[in-house]
Amino acid sequence: MIYQRTIAKEVSVTGIGIHSGKKVTLKMYPAEADTGILFRRSDIPSSKTVKACARGVGPTQNNTTLGDGPDAIHTVEHLLSALYGLGIDNVYCEMDGPEVPIMDGSSGSFIFVLKETGIENLSKSKKFMVILEPVRVENKGTWAMIEPAKNLIIDSTIVFAHPTINTQKEVFEFSCENYVNTISRARTFGMLRDVDMLKRMGLAKGGSLDNAIVLDDYKVINPEGLRFHEEFVKHKILDTIGDISLLGYQLAGKITTYKSGHYLHNILCRKILDTPSAYEIVSASSLNAEVREAHKLPQFISVTN
Repeated sequence: MIYQRTIAKEVSVTGIGIHSGKKVTLKMYPAEADTGILFRRSDIPSSKTVKACARGVGPTQNNTTLGDGPDAIHTVEHLLSALYGLGIDNVYCEMDGPEVPIMDGSSGSFIFVLKETGIENLSKSKKFMVILEPVRVENKGTWAMIEPAKNLIIDSTIVFAHPTINTQKEVFEFSCENYVNTISRARTFGMLRDVDMLKRMGLAKGGSLDNAIVLDDYKVINPEGLRFHEEFVKHKILDTIGDISLLGYQLAGKITTYKSGHYLHNILCRKILDTPSAYEIVSASSLNAEVREAHKLPQFISVTN
């Protein structure tokens, strides 16, 4: 049996929002089975609790935002990716600012914190969304599709007119251990020439070499360089996982993306939900042994029963 999971105890992290530039403290609390991932802005007394779901996504310009009003929750994708990567289904998140802290630009910092906090198995079985037929979306020369597969597989291709990136392609088959070891430390990235434009748009106010890979016209300018080969496409996979987690279930299906982004990921999720014949929701107990094995936590991450 694969059980639903939450965190073992309260934990908090403090950091800067990459777009707002504001210091934010994020507190996470354990939640009961079938709660889902909930967010609330503690700095706005009248703010409502927002559930992380695909239909609740607002603006997707350079990040994924839940809601679209003054109490919206911005840049949720890296935290959601980490939670999905560790199979954490239920947690209550409280923030005293508009944006989830960017930390080091990857989900690795969240993985570290959650690992140290501990992960608790709950008494209810985890549920999976199993894809039954292909679903495809397109937007201005970019596309994404999902089709049946026994486990979550992401086949991602990115194309950037930059000598360090060019075209990168990576196929990732999900397991908690694979996610932690090969995806979680891949950082977000951007072009130095775009910084002034982004700041005029009210974005990237908190961006720095401490929380992003930055490229000039020829190379990576971060003194430490890249963490590993093809860090750029691995981060796209990290973002994709965070965005598709908004379907609300662990996923059994193959996602193929070409030059995708947060907007495309969200319209794919919405089209899946709008196509009832494309999926079914099943208990983890009905899945094959390979999928159940993939969703076990690595031995180096603490878990309680």
